[in-house]
Amino acid sequence: MKLLSIIKPVYAHCDLPCGVYDPAQAGIEAEAIYEILKKYEALGEHDKTRAIIIKEERAELVKHHLMVLWADYFKPEHIEKYPELHEMFWKAIRQASACKRHLDPEEGRKLVEQIDGIAKIFWETKQA
Repeated sequence: MKLLSIIKPVYAHCDLPCGVYDPAQAGIEAEAIYEILKKYEALGEHDKTRAIIIKEERAELVKHHLMVLWADYFKPEHIEKYPELHEMFWKAIRQASACKRHLDPEEGRKLVEQIDGIAKIFWETKQA
């Protein structure tokens, strides 16, 4: 019991030290999706099947990375300063799902742009 009495609460902004969060992870996966979609039509049948599998895996990774960033990094004070954040994340996560359903490179480009918008705000909050 004596050991427990010396434990003091610790407070942190993030789930983990802030340095571990970075929207680049989602951005890299989104760029891969975009590149796959741009090259898809020129691929042979076997490679098209593999490309779809990889594209779907990358889309799930984008969704995962965005959800972690949204849930673990961004806090109420960020929403106060950037009220558009909620909608930006919602649209980007939905766009990752759209990339799973479509083969149009435009869908991948949209995803990259949406993540770039989130990254811009992320870096503004890191400098604050």
